[in-house]
Order: sequence, then C-alpha cells, then structure tokens
Amino acid sequence: MVIKKIILKNFRLHKNSELGFSEKLNYIIGGNGQGKTSILEAIYYLCTTKSINHSHDSESVNFNERELEIIGQFKDLIENKVRIQYSLDTPKKNYFLDDKQIYRASSVIGKFPVVTLTQLDHSITTGAPAERRKLVDSIISQSSSTYLKILLDYKKILRQRTSLLNQIRETQNPSLFDQLDSWTESLIKTGSQLIKLRIDFTKNYLGYVISSYQKIMEGNEIPNIIYSSFVEDLSGNIEDKFRKTLQIRRKDELRRASNLVGPHKDDFIFTINNFDLRKFGSQGQHKTFQIALRFGEFFFLKDALGKTPIFLLDDVFGELDTYRAKKISEFLTEVGQAIITMTDFSNLDGLTKSKTDKVIKVLNGEITYA
Repeated sequence: MVIKKIILKNFRLHKNSELGFSEKLNYIIGGNGQGKTSILEAIYYLCTTKSINHSHDSESVNFNERELEIIGQFKDLIENKVRIQYSLDTPKKNYFLDDKQIYRASSVIGKFPVVTLTQLDHSITTGAPAERRKLVDSIISQSSSTYLKILLDYKKILRQRTSLLNQIRETQNPSLFDQLDSWTESLIKTGSQLIKLRIDFTKNYLGYVISSYQKIMEGNEIPNIIYSSFVEDLSGNIEDKFRKTLQIRRKDELRRASNLVGPHKDDFIFTINNFDLRKFGSQGQHKTFQIALRFGEFFFLKDALGKTPIFLLDDVFGELDTYRAKKISEFLTEVGQAIITMTDFSNLDGLTKSKTDKVIKVLNGEITYA
C-alpha cells in the first residue's frame, strides 16, 4: 500500500498544499517550524483519524481560519480516497472514505496501516509502563480487529467499575456489591483475553525486533522483550489467577475506589544481552532499540495484514551517528514507501538514495521539489 498524494487546506502552516509521493523513499527537507512534520501528521490523521502527537484537533487549524481539510489518495489493490474535515464552529471532525462518512474510528484502524518513528519514541524505552502498553496495543489493534474490540470493551469495563467503586465508597450501599461482582467477572473474562493475545503477540513480534536490531548492529547485541504481568505465572488458567489476585486486593480497591488489578497495569521489559535497557542502556542503545521496535512493527504488520504499511520517520537521522544512519538508510530500501523529514540537505550525504526517491522542500508551509 502507498499514499499517492495529499492535499492540505488550512492545516497548521499549510494554507493550500498538494504533494505527490514516490512509492519508495520521500525526503522532506525543511527547518524547524516550517511545516514538514505537519505533513507526517496529516498522513497519520488519514490512517488513524487521530493526531500523531495526541494534540487536540482544534490545534491543527491554521491561524485565523475556522476549518481544515485533509485529502489523501491511497493505492493498494484498489484506490481509495480519504477526506477529513474539521470545523472550530461545530466543533466536529468528519471522516469520509470514498465519499462515505465513517462514524467509528475502529472501522478505520488497520485499513491503512502506518508505522511512525518520531522523537516521542524516546518515552517508549525510558518512560512509564503506559508508554509500552500503548505501543503494543497500537500494533496489535492495527493487525487484529478482534483485539481492538476486546481492548475497547475492557476500557469500558474499567470505567464502569471505577464509577461503581466510587459509589460504594461514598454510599456504602450493600446492594451495589452484586453489581460490582458482575463487573468484576466481566473484567476477568475480557482482561484474560487481552493477556492471552498479548502473550502470543510478544512471542511473534520479538522475532521481528531481533531481526531488525541485528541488521542495524550486525548481531553484536541481542535484544529481548519480556511480558511482565500482574499474573506472575502466565501458564495455566489465567482467569483463575486473575480472580484470585482480585480477591486478595479487594479491600484495597474498595478503599481506594480504583482498579488495581488487570492488564492495564502490565509492562513490557526490554533487555539487551539480558540487561534491563531502561536501567542500564546507553543513549545509543535506547535509540537503536526504538528504531528496531518500529522496523519490527513494520514487518510484523506487513506479514499479518498482507499489505505494506506506510513508514513515517520524523527527523531521525539528525540524532544518529554516521554508522547507525547508514545502516538504517540501507534498511529503508527493504521497506515499501517511507516518508522521512530532515532539517538539512547535508543530512542526505551518505544515505542510500535511488532515482525513484523524491526530495521535497518545505518553507513556511510552501512546497517545492528539489
């Protein structure tokens, strides 16, 4: 799958920009604050209905304007036109696929698979467990509509159960305990399904990460991903262990009116040569692991979906030493379409390029081709 072109109207700095893309590598060159990252953000919007940096839709509207529009043309076995409109006056975002309005974001996830590598990825290896859960959930959700549905159901159950725990703490109403037991069983059933799917995913995904890491580091280091669950022993009956743990923590949950047990508390531990990356990894090892995670995601999704994702890389090469930059540039020739932002033309020196690649310049939201 590739994105052939994109039109941006009143989207951040872009008043009226149209870009055509190569089906291979696309280098978008521009200084900071000139609008190059906005192009990646717009593509991500089309693929997921959401902002790449989790900002509110209203922040994307061009200054002094009231609405924005993003139009994209995708090509796989067939061509699809995607259009997003957002108005500050409503405020409402409308998503159209081939001129038919789509009302649920879950209907879009995975249809146009996308992989991103940005500065925000630093938090995946150095930040809180929630960042790693978000990574895993986003990858599996793109590859499995079943997982996405279970995840959304689980989040709804968490919200309902939290509300009920608060009511019990405030009112001490005995009749509410039967409701709590019912929601607890739903939590156990749905949460156990998530855990089992995460176990299978971690085993499968790890192979892709190891392969990607070794292509960058030539086998000098061995990465690993360990699923760290509140269920200490992931073999056997997950539901029974979940239920037992909830019984042990029941008084704490009632006292704190909070869901203290479940896969929403789990983590994924990254290691290199059996050492915890978060505790002992160097800056270079963190960056290499982040890159390997995204390349692993790319090839995992490609195999799982039978279609090639779009790869978005935001100012990655500026942070890398010459060796890693060259290795990653060579690796990119093995993927399908990649769209890469850079701050300087000099960053292109030493990178692998072909005649089919395209270089696009961005200055204050204006597009020219080099």
